Amino acid sequence: MLALVVVAASVPAQAKERRPNLLVIVADDLGYSDLGAFGGEIRTPNLDKLALQGIRLAGFHTAPTCSPTRSMLLSGTDNHLAGLGTMAEMIRPNQKGKPGYEGYLRSDVATLAERLGANGYRTVLSGKWHLGLTPQQDPHARGFQRSFALLQGGHNHFGTDADPSADPATRGVATYREDGKAVARLPSDFYSSDYFATRLIGFLGERHGKARGEQPFFAYLAFTAPHWPLQAPPEDIARYKGRYDEGFDVLRERRLARQRALGILAPDVIAHTPRNRDGSWDSLTADQQRLAARNMEIYAAMVDRLDQNVGRVIESLRASGELDNTVIVFLADNGAEALDVETTGAQMLASSLEGADNRIANRGAASSYLTYGAGWAQAATAPSWLTKGYQSEGGTRAVAFISGAGVARREGVETQYLSVADIAPTLLDLARTDTSETQIGGRTVRPITGRSWLRWLRDPSAHVYGAENGIGSELFGSRSFRRGDWKLTDIGDGNWRLFDIARDPGETRDLSLSDPDRKAALAAAWDDYAKRVGVTLPDAIPYRP
Repeated sequence: MLALVVVAASVPAQAKERRPNLLVIVADDLGYSDLGAFGGEIRTPNLDKLALQGIRLAGFHTAPTCSPTRSMLLSGTDNHLAGLGTMAEMIRPNQKGKPGYEGYLRSDVATLAERLGANGYRTVLSGKWHLGLTPQQDPHARGFQRSFALLQGGHNHFGTDADPSADPATRGVATYREDGKAVARLPSDFYSSDYFATRLIGFLGERHGKARGEQPFFAYLAFTAPHWPLQAPPEDIARYKGRYDEGFDVLRERRLARQRALGILAPDVIAHTPRNRDGSWDSLTADQQRLAARNMEIYAAMVDRLDQNVGRVIESLRASGELDNTVIVFLADNGAEALDVETTGAQMLASSLEGADNRIANRGAASSYLTYGAGWAQAATAPSWLTKGYQSEGGTRAVAFISGAGVARREGVETQYLSVADIAPTLLDLARTDTSETQIGGRTVRPITGRSWLRWLRDPSAHVYGAENGIGSELFGSRSFRRGDWKLTDIGDGNWRLFDIARDPGETRDLSLSDPDRKAALAAAWDDYAKRVGVTLPDAIPYRP
């Protein structure tokens, strides 16, 4: 049984003293309601089972895009302090050379792997890194004893059996490393989710003899699915043929209804109106609808395949006898991606689109290059406002759960605010490792600023963040400050909007005019936050889907 009570009289004293294994699984650009346990129709039985045996985190928040989130996940502190004040690919001229805008994980923050490795844990990574490209920034140099890593933020999911640097999806910038050494060739049957799971299973299986079962592990499985380009094995795509022919407007309403039925969404919550630049589903031509539906079929197949591989990892842990002593944290790294290769993303992805074969019969193959656009993305983020890239709830409220050893199953969902920066101190506490340590590997490192969930895991009535605790954030000029249930948001247009998230999680009612004093107080608090972490607002907005 995965969900175990934190303290149980029936557990032998020796087992109580054993430190848990820690498994963190990240999905890339996964939508909030894509999983069945969160309202989706995609086949995800393995993730659903884990989620329902643990605690579903309906108030979990990340940064609006991938690498800033990953910096917070591994360091336990704000992305500006960790070196990812913006994505390396998006650094503006006025941000270059500024502290916090290095575009890689700074050496004055310690990773979870470094902290846990120094305290007796075996540390392994398989999948996306996106926190630095040089040997000094490689995961092997940042505490992972075994690693297979894609260093960049994206790649062709089928890879290539030739030189990986010739990746057609990234035009020569896909770099794979194993334990810090360049990978000369990928296997001919490479598919990202399959291979990343296989390598992680292999790394965990390398523990032999006395160490096996006695030395706990920290494993980080970072899928690149379902991040574009949308590519999946044909047998998985076929499973969803015709499923999305009614369009994204219908899907959105069905998922909202399912969230209400599951108790994830209160019946009286108003969903934010989608912002679909290309109009409603009915405004599309028959051919446009056909292509858009196929894109969503491929996306669903990618999520399905990811779930299959999570199942493989879980079964390997069960077979080795490690599963009952493993804490599992699953999360998406941001809200769903609204980029559209044919409209908003055409210029940004121009080099990748050159020569792509996007005929309908070839969509989803290695030679195609697709995204699925704002309509499907906002079906996945509903009831929230907007998508990846914004500090709105749609950009930062991500699907997540915690399950496994020491995590008692809870009915319903947990709605209180939680941050991705909290994961590091939580896992360190579960591992009985000092979270206040500032000397790691002979260097001085910044303190962790995230808040541990340990007390709340034991006491459901406890709060991780109190009404007085303020949390600031910024990316691409989009800003927010959260204190209690109140949130001040600027989506990058320079206008502050005030929302009561407890009553209006869809951010549909701007209360800034009716409560100007609260707006001013939160704006001043954001200014203080920006000075403390060294925010440099971009001279131009570098990314908007």
